[in-house]
Amino acid sequence: MSVLEEIIAGVREDLDARRARVPDAQIVRRAEQAPAARDALAALQGGRDDVAGVRVIAEIKRSSPSQGELAGISDPAALAREYERAGASVVSVLTESRRFNGSLEDLDAVRAAVDTPLLRKDFIVEEYQVHEARAHGADLILLIVAAMDDARLRGLLHLTESLGMHALVEAHTPDQIDRAVAAGAQIIGVNVRNLKTLDVDPDRYEALAAHLPDDVVRVAESGVQSAAQVRQYARAGADAVLIGEALVRHADPAETLRGFRIASRRSG
Repeated sequence: MSVLEEIIAGVREDLDARRARVPDAQIVRRAEQAPAARDALAALQGGRDDVAGVRVIAEIKRSSPSQGELAGISDPAALAREYERAGASVVSVLTESRRFNGSLEDLDAVRAAVDTPLLRKDFIVEEYQVHEARAHGADLILLIVAAMDDARLRGLLHLTESLGMHALVEAHTPDQIDRAVAAGAQIIGVNVRNLKTLDVDPDRYEALAAHLPDDVVRVAESGVQSAAQVRQYARAGADAVLIGEALVRHADPAETLRGFRIASRRSG
C-alpha cells in the first residue's frame, strides 16, 4: 500500500471505534445542534490582491510521517491563541492520531480558545467524519482528491457545505485539480508533496496552479520552510499558504508567522 492508503486504513479502524461509542444518529444530531460555522472561505479570499500579504493557515502539528516528531505542543489552545494574535486567517488542527499524534480533544480545546475559523486536518473519507468535524466546531475540512473517487468527493463536498462548512480540496496532479474543479470545489490546495516518496518540490506549485481557474481560492501546501518560499508561492498566485512544521519547530511561532506574512506582501 502507499503511505496514503496505509494512513487511511488506520483512520478507518479508529473511526470504527469512535462510531461504536457515538453512533451515527447521535453525531448527526450533534452536528446539527452545533453553533453556526465561521466563514472560512471569506477568511481566505483576496490574498493575491492584499498588500498585507497572503493569508496563512497556521497548523498545530506534533508529528508527521515524513519528519517524525516535530513538537510536543502540550497546550494546543495556547498555540492557537498565538497564531490568532499573529494574524492567522485559519488555524489548522491535526486530529489524526497514529501518524500525526493529534486528536478531536485538541480541536475542542482550540475551538474554545479562538474565534478564528478552524480547519479539521484529517483523512476524511466518510460522512460520519464530516458530521464529527462540525460537531466539534470545525469550519473547514480537508478532502484529498487522491483518497476517493469522484462520486464520493462530490458527496462529501455537498454534505460539508450543507452543514455550513467549507472544504479545502487537496490535489497533487493536474488531473486531480481538474477533478476538484469539476466537483465544485471553491478552495483548492495544491500540495507539492509526492505521496509515494513524501519528497517535497516547491517549484512544482506554479506549474500545477496554472491549471486552476481564477474564481477559486488557491492554497499552497507543503514545503514552507522559509520566508523566501512563502514569497515564491505568493508570486506564483497563491491566495493562502498552509504552514505547520516551520511554525511549530520555531521557538517563537507567532513571530515566525508574522515574518512570513510580511515576506509575501506585494509591495515587498
